[in-house]
Parts: sequence; C-alpha cells; structure tokens
Amino acid sequence: MQQPAPAPRGAEPPGQGAERHRSVSIFDVARAAGVSHQTVSRVVNGSPKVRKATRDRVLEVIDELGYKPNRLARALAGGLVRSVTVLTSDTTLYGASLALRGIEEAARAAEFAVAISVLDERAPLTPEDVASRLARPGEPVLVIAFDGAGERAWRALPAEFPAAAVVERPRDGHGGNRPAAWLDDRAAAARATRYLLSLGHRTVHHLAIPSSTSRVGQRAEGWREALADAGGAVPEPLEGGWSPRSGYLAARALVADPQVTAVLCGNDELALGVLRAAREAGRDVPGDLSVAGFDDAPYAGYIHPALTTVRLDFEGLGRGVFGMLHRRLDPENAPPPPPWREPELIVRGSTGPAPDR
Repeated sequence: MQQPAPAPRGAEPPGQGAERHRSVSIFDVARAAGVSHQTVSRVVNGSPKVRKATRDRVLEVIDELGYKPNRLARALAGGLVRSVTVLTSDTTLYGASLALRGIEEAARAAEFAVAISVLDERAPLTPEDVASRLARPGEPVLVIAFDGAGERAWRALPAEFPAAAVVERPRDGHGGNRPAAWLDDRAAAARATRYLLSLGHRTVHHLAIPSSTSRVGQRAEGWREALADAGGAVPEPLEGGWSPRSGYLAARALVADPQVTAVLCGNDELALGVLRAAREAGRDVPGDLSVAGFDDAPYAGYIHPALTTVRLDFEGLGRGVFGMLHRRLDPENAPPPPPWREPELIVRGSTGPAPDR
C-alpha cells in the first residue's frame, strides 16, 4: 500500500488550518504581533490610543491568523462586552417566553450578551429598584411589559436609560417617547369575535386574561367593540387569569348555561380549562358550544377538538424590539428593525355553527 507523501515543511495537514483559525485567541495575536493583549483589544475596538505603525502590524497579524473577535475574547482582554438586561415578571408565560427567545436570538446575532432579571409582581418598583436590577449600571434595557409588573417597571425606568419594550397595545395606538413594540390584540380579538358571530351565534362570551394597563385589556376591548358594532348583547367579561385551572374554575357556571353557545378566551390555556368544564357539563364542542383561544400555542392543533385560535408572532416581536434598541444605540450601523407578522385567525375544529334553538 502506497504511503502518502510527507507534507512539506511548514505545511499543515488538510483541515487543521481551519481548526487552528477557529481556535486563534487574542493572546495568539498579541504574541505574534509583539504587543500586549490590551493593545490588540484597543485595535479591535477602534481605540484611537494606538500608534499607526502598531495598529497596522496588529491588523496584519489578525488577517494572517484569521482571528475573529468575539464577546469572550473582548471580556478576557478587558474590553467592552455589549450587553442588554431584559426585565420580565414571568418567563413561563407563553408570550413572554417566545418574546424572550426572539430577543436572545437577535441579540446573539448582533454579538450582545443577554441578562435576565425576573420581576416580583408584589414588589414595589421604584426607579432605584429598576436601576439596581441591571447587570451593569446604565446598560441598555428591554422590558417585557405584558403584565402589571412589567408595565410598572417600564414606567419606573429612568428616562436617561437606553431602553425599549414589548407592551400591550396602547389605547391610542402610540408608544410614547421611547421605542415600544406591540401586536394588535384589539383588532385580532374583534376579528375572532366577528367570525364567531358569522357562524350564527347571537353573542360571544369572553374569558379575559389580566391587563397590564387597565381593568379591561385590549383583547377584551376588541371583543366588546365587535359585539357593539354587530348590535348584539355585550355580556360582562369573566376574569380568567392565565392558567387552564383558572379558566376551568371561571367557566364552570358559564358553560353549564345552554344559552351560552360561543366563548372567546384570552389565551389558549384558558381555552383548555373551558373545554374541560364543557365536557363535565355535557356540552358538545363544537355542536353545542364553540370555543376559541388566543396565541396558537404548540398544543392548540393537537388537542381534541383542535382549537380555533389567534396566531401571534411573539418571537418576531422580540426580534423587532431588540432591533429598535440596537438602532437607537447605533443608528449608523445597526440594520432596520425586522418586521413581525400580523395576528392571524386559525380556524380549527373547536368552533362551528350555532346550534338550532
């Protein structure tokens, strides 16, 4: 068997050059250039405190070695690591968790580190308290303000802090003086309500999630608006909380009433509770009762019957709000914030024509 020819002196076996380039550190560059790693860091970060001849030598070595600066290298060199702190009260809620995922993905692509500070719903949130939660004083902040704690933190955040937030849709449709992003829950709820009315239901009952800005949230406002426009009865909304259990407890008496034929829930978890209460009350879904949710959680298409719901692009919203903040921090170089999808009504098996009376 013929042996492979020896590699020429100084040559690297196939593949090892690429591996070497991937593992090059700031210290390797410093040794090859004959300077300190602090000097390399200054060159990488564009500091003017480096002589031109030294800068040119360091840049030449960076090019030869294939060095790729990253957050870890900057940290080891004592350089600036760009980071953002996200304030949120509950990372288990579906919308908040997906918005957080979108923020993290966009931040990682822009080479920002992400710190998370979880807010206590019951704790007072003064400007000093909010400022103390940041990983580093004065660093950029993103707030997930879908609930009361997040909204209070957003309001308490000192005006001089660079910040942006995802919020419940403002009543006037304007986010104020600081960058804010939202989904049009109000229009989406109105669309879902009109769809249920189009099936022949005389009215639609509503199981509401808590609002961050008022007693009645934007989803409830959209539901009420659609009923009023149609000239139908507007029943009092029920406060449902966030969980399947809270939806179940709130809906037991409601769905036991045979005059109730359609329920729009503030989220898909509440809808799960309504479906359980309907089964216990002997109501067929969708034959006797139509049930619709909000969010399009992953299980919504796989329960029985599959849940009609409103699909919301929380991940896109998270990427977009980070883009807003990034643009504010670096208006000349940051790309425009990416758009997110508008809410979409997804019709499945849990809704149908109103029963004959």
